[in-house]
Amino acid sequence: MKRLRWIVRLTVLAAVVWSVGFEPGWLQQRELTLTAPGWRGPPLTLAVAADLHTGAPHAGLPMLRQVVDRLNASHADLILLPGDFVIQGVLGGEPAALADIASELARLKAPLGVFASLGNHDWWYDGEAVRQALQQAGITVLENAAVPLPTAQTLWLAGIGDDMTDHAQPTQAFAQIPAAAPLIVIMHDPANATMLPARALVAFAGHTHGGQVRLPLVGALVVPGRSPRQHAYGWIPGAPAPTFVTAGVGTSMLPIRFNCPPEIVILRLYPEQQA
Repeated sequence: MKRLRWIVRLTVLAAVVWSVGFEPGWLQQRELTLTAPGWRGPPLTLAVAADLHTGAPHAGLPMLRQVVDRLNASHADLILLPGDFVIQGVLGGEPAALADIASELARLKAPLGVFASLGNHDWWYDGEAVRQALQQAGITVLENAAVPLPTAQTLWLAGIGDDMTDHAQPTQAFAQIPAAAPLIVIMHDPANATMLPARALVAFAGHTHGGQVRLPLVGALVVPGRSPRQHAYGWIPGAPAPTFVTAGVGTSMLPIRFNCPPEIVILRLYPEQQA
């Protein structure tokens, strides 16, 4: 029994060391493919990085540079940033200056553009200041708005505001899009996934960090906001349109990740006939 207790203690200690000292800095690149029957254009590559939380432990400016380099290296047609660029109140962190964050993000390049939505931490910091900094960096911020993308085949991009801070107005975001037009959706919080139109090719959200700690057979221990646990990470089951929730890059509250490493997402979107 004594030996077993020591094994348990060492296992717990190793898990703590890993989840605090290593996994939060172990950036992954999640590769996804999706067939979209509503898309008639050429295949598209979409790159997504959510919850940068620049200044959290392991997620300072060096991590942000790595994220930007990887997104650019993916040669994506479209880059999407679903909110929470800044951080407040994470143990052991030191928030980065907004100007420094915007300066790094200004290096992002994609033929169809770089777009963002704002997250709860951005609004708690100063939503308008974050919006202006991003726009000055060449990033279009979509808050309950939509724009047509410069593609030969009609394609729109819609951005939904943050749910936790009461900025989400999905109806407004979709109002100006022609009824038959295919679209892509970006939103910080997956709480609004049930309100997506079925013709959306794909939607992306962040906010949950995948739970930061994911236990086998249990999943996320904590899910912020209104989303249920099964919506904390990955493809949302039963959503009106394919919706992927990413684990994001940084952390909040506690600088811990276990079985849920930081990630960027590269999705290759194919029309049905080219699947």
